Amino acid sequence: MQKTWFITGASRGLGALIAKAAIRAGDRVVATGRKREDIVKSLGQDNDQLLNIALDVTDAPQAHAAVEAAVSRFGGVDVLVNNAGYGHLGFFEENTIEDVQAQFATNLFGVFNVTWAALPVMRSARHGRIFNISSLAGILGAEVGSLYCASKFALEGFSESLAKEVAPFGLFVTIVEPGPFRTDFLTSESLRFGKKLVADYDDRRERLRLSFEQRSGQQPGDPVKLAQALVDLANEAEPPMRFAAGSIAVNAADAKLAGMQAELDRWRALSVATDGDYAA
Repeated sequence: MQKTWFITGASRGLGALIAKAAIRAGDRVVATGRKREDIVKSLGQDNDQLLNIALDVTDAPQAHAAVEAAVSRFGGVDVLVNNAGYGHLGFFEENTIEDVQAQFATNLFGVFNVTWAALPVMRSARHGRIFNISSLAGILGAEVGSLYCASKFALEGFSESLAKEVAPFGLFVTIVEPGPFRTDFLTSESLRFGKKLVADYDDRRERLRLSFEQRSGQQPGDPVKLAQALVDLANEAEPPMRFAAGSIAVNAADAKLAGMQAELDRWRALSVATDGDYAA
C-alpha cells in the first residue's frame, strides 16, 4: 500500500536521502525544511509523489499548517520522520543558556511541535510509524557533547514514553540511533561550538575540533543504505523500538549494556538494601 511520509530536515543530508528512498519505493513524500527552495534543489519540484513545504520546526503554528497541507494534498500521514536537528559541541562550561535553549528548541521541542501536529491525524487513522532520529549520542555521553547528548537522551526518553501511549492506536515509534555516517553532520552547516572559552580546556578543545575536521567525509556509515533501511522498517509489521545504525553504534550499545550490567551487579546488594522495612 502506498504510504505518505512527512519528513523534517529534508533539504539535505539524511532527510533528503530518506525522501528519495521513499519516492523510489513508490510512496508519497511531504518534504519539509527551513527554506523551500533548498528542498526543491535536492528533490525537485512538486509532483504526484512530492510536496515541498517550508517548515521551521521551532514554530508550532507552522508545524500545524504543514501537516494540514499534507492532509489536504495526500489525505493523511502514514510515516512521520522527525529528522531536523543539529549538533552543538563544546565543553559544558564554555556554553551558555542561550546555546542550551537553541539546541533543545530544534532537537527536542521541534520534535514535540511536529508530533503534536501529526498525532491527531495518525491516531485517527489507527495506523502509522514514527521515526525519531536520535544518535549514538543518545546512547553514550561524549566529551564536548553535553548539550547535544542531553537533547538526544531526552528525545529517547520521550520516544519510549510516547510509544507506550500510542501503541493502542496502531502506531509504532522507532528511535533511530546512527553512529558516524558520511553526511554533512561534521561540517559547519550542522555543527555549532560554544564561544565562551575557558583556558583550562584550550589543549583538548583544539585537539577535538581537529579530530572532527579529520573525520568529516571519512565516516564508515552509508546514509543511502540507512535511508533504505528506514523504508524497509516502515513496512515491518512490528518495527523495533530502537534501531542502532552501523557497526560502531551496535558495538557501542553492546559495550554500554555490558558495562551497565556489570555496575548493576557490583552494587546490587547496596541498591536493594535501600528498600524500607515496611509492612506489606
